[in-house]
Amino acid sequence: MKTIAAVLRAAGAARPYSQSKPLVLEELELAPPRAGEILVRIEAAGVCHSDLSVVDGSRIRPLPMALGHEAAGIVEELGQGVRDVKVGDRVVLAFVPSCGGCLECASGRPALCIPGAVANGQGALLHGPPLLRDSSGAEVRHHLGVSGFAKHAVVARESAVVVPQDVPAQIAALFGCAALTGVGAVLQTAQVRPGQSVAIFGLGGVGLATVMGAVLARAQPIIAVDPIASKRKIALELGATQALSPEEAVGLSVDFAFEAAGATQALEAAFKSLKRGGTAVAIGLPHPSRTISLPALAFAGEGKSLVGSYMGSAAPQRDVPRYLSLWRSGALPIDKLQSSTMPLSSINEAFELLAQGEAVRQVIQP
Repeated sequence: MKTIAAVLRAAGAARPYSQSKPLVLEELELAPPRAGEILVRIEAAGVCHSDLSVVDGSRIRPLPMALGHEAAGIVEELGQGVRDVKVGDRVVLAFVPSCGGCLECASGRPALCIPGAVANGQGALLHGPPLLRDSSGAEVRHHLGVSGFAKHAVVARESAVVVPQDVPAQIAALFGCAALTGVGAVLQTAQVRPGQSVAIFGLGGVGLATVMGAVLARAQPIIAVDPIASKRKIALELGATQALSPEEAVGLSVDFAFEAAGATQALEAAFKSLKRGGTAVAIGLPHPSRTISLPALAFAGEGKSLVGSYMGSAAPQRDVPRYLSLWRSGALPIDKLQSSTMPLSSINEAFELLAQGEAVRQVIQP
């Protein structure tokens, strides 16, 4: 079938992206779903820094690639062997297709699925090579098994979580990355307990979802750190007890510090803010060439630790329904992350707003 998708052919375009237009809407040939796959009509897709990091070259991916990894849509066709999803179901698409059988999946860590990571790194799907072709017949890669900035996508069944039909698509999409990653970092990776102190460095969509996770965990205090005043204001509205600029965030002493900016200086500042025995949690994705400098004695001498959190240590089939229930109850107001809704034709403008730091979560509706 034919579909329209936002394709990146070269990383590192000059800004503003609204003028350089690194993403081009192309008509692509999309092969039908193979065994274990489903065809999804995309209804909504969030614009995330993980997409921006591919556009600006910070996250190296094989190109050309159809971008978008945080999405929701309606199932339109089933591949052979798919029996637990039906045509017409609304699904949230998770960006790690966990195979269920590798060592990491069997150890209860599906976010670190080995075959899923290999497929994502290759721009393929869990069950086989890419299914997208351009007008010349050349292969176009999939982004994190989703490629959600498109009219349609074929994904592995393992990438899809069925959700109730009454959950609006623009809300459902945000549970594919922002909620899983931010809330999960607090509840799953760090397992923050009531009364423990928390600081969050970086208040984009994932960082603000981390604030929500800290509120759910009943952390106290919850200190939100970001250079942009409007984002600090949102953090306070979501339940942060303090909101500081990076210059003001000196001398902190917290049990847990979460870095959600994808910046090495933010990670170093997060580690520096820990009390003895504290834990820093790295959520953001800096450029692979970047390194950090930390005092070696802080680990054994002060009992501090630094851990990574990928996709919030989530098990999407378990956690998306749980987090949706919290949203429905009002305890997880993920809808407050939505900055605006835009058509697919405005994808480059959306990336420029994200790069400027002005937007939290723009939602593209193809």
